[in-house]
Amino acid sequence: MEHSIVHDDLNEVLRELPTLSVEATSPRRLKVRVRADTLPALLGLLKGRSGYLHLSAISCIDWPDTEEFELVYHLWSYEVKKLVSVHTLIPKKPGRFVSVYDIHTPAAFFERDIHEMFGVYFEGSPNLEPFILTEWYGPPPMLKSFSSRQYVEETFKWQEYSPEWLKELEAKGGGIVQ
Repeated sequence: MEHSIVHDDLNEVLRELPTLSVEATSPRRLKVRVRADTLPALLGLLKGRSGYLHLSAISCIDWPDTEEFELVYHLWSYEVKKLVSVHTLIPKKPGRFVSVYDIHTPAAFFERDIHEMFGVYFEGSPNLEPFILTEWYGPPPMLKSFSSRQYVEETFKWQEYSPEWLKELEAKGGGIVQ
């Protein structure tokens, strides 16, 4: 699977894993789709043999129609100045995947974020404790099934809000119009 934007080292790696789907999305970007069980091997090969040393992000997409998460690993090569985005699908249930922290140390931060926001558990990740939603006890808020309105209605008690300053403002014709 030769690609004009792909350098020789990368072409060699891509040939070693024949189950890949590769698409050049721009002169400096390559999209690779891989089975989940092949992803760690591909990341190791990209880093060790092709110079894709910088894991700039891991993103997650919730696909409710297929009950899957899509994990996207964004890798940059300073040598050839190109980005490879590696896409893989994992089942939403159980929502578990292997950590790639041992291949790319920055993965720990991204895995922690995805765990907190989507509920994906990364086996072997060094720390999956909440860091943004430290007082949160609801479901992962980035799931497409999450309804912020429903969560608020079920979690908080509504009360009338009518402080004196608002009553005075309304008496003068300002404030909230109903």
